[in-house]
Order: sequence, then C-alpha cells, then structure tokens
Amino acid sequence: MGKLDGKIAVITGGSTGMGLATAKLFVLEGAQVVITGRDQGALDVAVRDIGKGVQPFCGDISKLADLDALRAFVEHRYGRLDVLFANAGGAKPGMFEDVSDEDFDFTVGTNFKGTFFSVQRLISLMSTGGSIILNTSIQGVRGTAGLSVYSATKAALRSLARSLTAEYGSRGIRINAMAPGYIDTDIMRKTGLSEEMIREMNVQAIDHTPLGRKGTGHDIAKTVLFLASDDSEFITGVELTVDGGWAQV
Repeated sequence: MGKLDGKIAVITGGSTGMGLATAKLFVLEGAQVVITGRDQGALDVAVRDIGKGVQPFCGDISKLADLDALRAFVEHRYGRLDVLFANAGGAKPGMFEDVSDEDFDFTVGTNFKGTFFSVQRLISLMSTGGSIILNTSIQGVRGTAGLSVYSATKAALRSLARSLTAEYGSRGIRINAMAPGYIDTDIMRKTGLSEEMIREMNVQAIDHTPLGRKGTGHDIAKTVLFLASDDSEFITGVELTVDGGWAQV
C-alpha cells in the first residue's frame, strides 16, 4: 500500500524541479495528481515522464482567473482535494536599489499573492485530513544580498502557514511549510543568473552545508510526502527545513 492511496493532490509548479520530483513520488505512493504550470510544453513532457496518475493544468497562479479555472477543473474531475503542495514560485534577483516595480510585482505576485490565492481557491475542496504544504525557503530567515524581495515573500508564506493553522485547525486541515536550502534544480538559470554566478553559488552552498552537498528534488519530495501523509497527522503550523544543516549552524 502507498502512503497516499486514493488521495487527490494538486502540485503547483509541478512540471519541473521540486514539483516534478514530488509529483513522481506522489503517483508512486498511490495519489492522483494534478500538476500546474505556465508552459504547456513542459507540462506535456512531465506527463509523459510520470506516466499514469497525473493530469496537467496550464495556468499562471498569479492570475485569479486561472486559479478559478483550476478549482473548477479539480472539482469537476475529482469532487474533492486531499493534498495541496503550493510549490510554484520565482524570483528576479537584484540589489535593493535596482529592484524595479516590474521585478517586485513579478516576485510578490507569484510567490505570495499566487500562493495565497492558490490556497484560498482550493481549500474549500478539502475536509478533515486535508494537508497543505507551502514551499518557503531558508532565505526567509537569512539575509542575502540581492534577494530582498524573494526573501520577504518566503517569510510572508511562513507567517501565512501559522495564520492558516489557527484558522483551519478546527476543521482538521493541516498547513505546514517546507523550507528548502540549496537544491540542485534549474531554477537559478530561469532567474537569469550567469553560469559563472551559478558555479560560485554552488561552491558557496556546499561549503556552508554541513552535509557537504546540494539537496536533490528527491530530498524535497520525500519531505513533502511526509507532510502530506498520515505519518505527520499531528503536525501542523511548522516549517520543516530541508537544507543539509545550512541555516542551522
């Protein structure tokens, strides 16, 4: 038996990286999974990669109309939702004085507004036993030059997990946060960093991580599975850090 047998799960940003790794594991553990993303081509590749048990939904979480359509899709196809991994996010790194209005709106719109309303639109499909996992970051508790907006949005999501825990605990819905450290995905290239900058960050990350390596998508997926499953049925409101010890010492 799988840990998620018979469960219905939505993973935003599920076509690549941490979201894709989690979708693969969820399906192996018995869930029916909806993955979302803005790129239909990437979604199609992910579906072929995962195989059975997954449905794609093309949409942008920063657009409320797309979230309304996602809710309608899940309700029509499955009638309920058991697990939400609010994973989708993004950033446009830049030093504080160089942050533009457009950069600010993109990062806040995706990371905080998009996640906030993803949860708001979908939580009514959940009942007792439901689990929501917000993807935060160790940057929410660290100070890093060039990441002021990104870090602020991740700190806001940590606060949101606490508030929703207080609001939905009586309904038996658990809300937790999962804070990755430096994870080996392609997200750095998507933010526009050069290969040289990425190599420097790789070296720094490994030097600062007590376990001496970058994390993997599977490291994240196993943690999200724990928070999604009944293994964590008396855990809510926490932020579980998956960083190889980087932010802990």
